[in-house]
Amino acid sequence: MTDTPQKARKERANGVIVGACLAFVAGMVGMAYAAVPLYDMFCRVTGYNGTTQRVEQASDVILDETVKVTFDANVGPGLPWDFTPVQRDIDVRIGETVQVMYRAKNLSSKPTTGQATFNVTPMAAGAYFNKVQCFCFTETTLEPGEEMEMPVVFFVDPEIVKPVETKDIKTLTLSYTFYPREPSKPVAAAKDEETENRL
Repeated sequence: MTDTPQKARKERANGVIVGACLAFVAGMVGMAYAAVPLYDMFCRVTGYNGTTQRVEQASDVILDETVKVTFDANVGPGLPWDFTPVQRDIDVRIGETVQVMYRAKNLSSKPTTGQATFNVTPMAAGAYFNKVQCFCFTETTLEPGEEMEMPVVFFVDPEIVKPVETKDIKTLTLSYTFYPREPSKPVAAAKDEETENRL
């Protein structure tokens, strides 16, 4: 008789432990999905990990000091593109807004879509590298054999000369890597497809 309540208590305790473990696993899966966009947002706001800043307008302060900006281009696995900077480096005045070009070519026999990730090194300079216009803000689709020049408009924030960790930086590297991506459907097309799937 005494075994039954004790056994029931033990089963309830085991059930609580199993429930807690399942909740923990579900929470960790949720955190894993949220971690990438949250980390990306944190990097964009703070410039952490060499992430550049996106701005709407150019700098109105231009210093007499210059900095060399070098350009790097890479293509991730699965994207059959040739991707290069048109020029390897330029010397720019700090605060001056400049435009440079990258060139991409689809080497395959079918349309392919990619989107670029980017960073600046040294990483401490990322918060001071401001992009006014960049192909990395949207996905790019190239037809078979199509070649495209893609502009980047940027300036180096004059504030870079003030902090101890960035004031002596003389060379920055802007690096892009294009990764394959499924092309996004226009909102109307996505709604039409959803309606068809329901029928």
